[in-house]
Amino acid sequence: MSGIAILAVTYVLSQFFRSFLAVLAPVLVADLGVGEAVLATASGVWFIAFALMQFPVGWALDHYGPRRTASLVLLAAVAGAALFSIAEGPAAIIAAMGLIGVGCSAVLMAAFYLLARQFPPQRFAMFASWIVAFGLSGGVLGSAPLALATEAFGWRAVMAGLACVTLVAAVTVAVWVRDPPTAKAPKGSGSLLTLLKMRQLWPLMAIAIVAYAPAANLRGLWAGPFLAEIHGYDIEAIGGATFVMAIALILGTISYGPLDVLFNTRKWVPFVGIALTAISLAGLAAAGGGSPTIAIILMTAVTFFGAGYALIMAHARAMVPAHLVGRGVTLMNFFSIGGAGIIQFLSGGVFATATGGTSPDGAYTILFGFYALLLAAGLAAYAFSRDLRTR
Repeated sequence: MSGIAILAVTYVLSQFFRSFLAVLAPVLVADLGVGEAVLATASGVWFIAFALMQFPVGWALDHYGPRRTASLVLLAAVAGAALFSIAEGPAAIIAAMGLIGVGCSAVLMAAFYLLARQFPPQRFAMFASWIVAFGLSGGVLGSAPLALATEAFGWRAVMAGLACVTLVAAVTVAVWVRDPPTAKAPKGSGSLLTLLKMRQLWPLMAIAIVAYAPAANLRGLWAGPFLAEIHGYDIEAIGGATFVMAIALILGTISYGPLDVLFNTRKWVPFVGIALTAISLAGLAAAGGGSPTIAIILMTAVTFFGAGYALIMAHARAMVPAHLVGRGVTLMNFFSIGGAGIIQFLSGGVFATATGGTSPDGAYTILFGFYALLLAAGLAAYAFSRDLRTR
């Protein structure tokens, strides 16, 4: 359990790095002259780099274990945070976010690998939710506390400090995490291709692509520009709003944890949660430009109801054999994080196109409607998934 605990603490950094741009956006626009499209690209690069790393990370977990995999990969995040701290333009920001995405790619999967190897499948969802919920405190740190630290020390000093903290985390993982015995695989028993051929996983892959994107993209980027442009919020007010959203994401993750066992279903708890997320996004598209209080309530609902990631992972984990656990969880994470990254890129194009043909308020209406429609399409595919009992 000590290794899982260390990785859960380290996962705080991963959550911080995927969300901090929402708070720094106004400062980066002012200091470096980067716009929302560049920031959307930088955020998308983080997710794409993270997603593409899932394939080598999954292979490394199954062959070399979580200790070496997570500690070595974290060094890329150290380099990325250092580069961010000295960035002078869009290219450096985008490159830095790519390195940070690579560096963060193994931590949660290493924890899930240990969890899957050390505990029975019916406990995976609850424990995975708790790990994710704890890590989500990084999103809290990336909201109001980040805004205060930036005001006090400047964003460059903050990023340099984060590079040092990440280095300490990498060393701690290398020293204290212990690898479990390697799972014995029958000869010729499978590979990543074996998982891709499992038809029962296809509907889960489809929902994984879209389920995480709205909460991640909204909390990680769009909340800041939306509140600044439409409701006139400054960096401190944006930090306060994103702080509430981060807390909601944690509470939602904790709330989801035991529900699959409580209701004895792998499928219907995340299905209902994703449906409520889509409804919240539709409400945000319809009414988000009016009252800022209503807008924040609806954005908070998106992060609360959109926190069912661990249950989708548990649904898939229950279908994957032990010797393919590393590649199984990372494959699903690839679709989840990769989907969030691709959709982040697409959202920048949707917003830019909408801005050219309508008011800023109308552009955000189109943006939030775009996310709602994606979730509806994902749910249509997920409806065909096979349910599994949890007890």
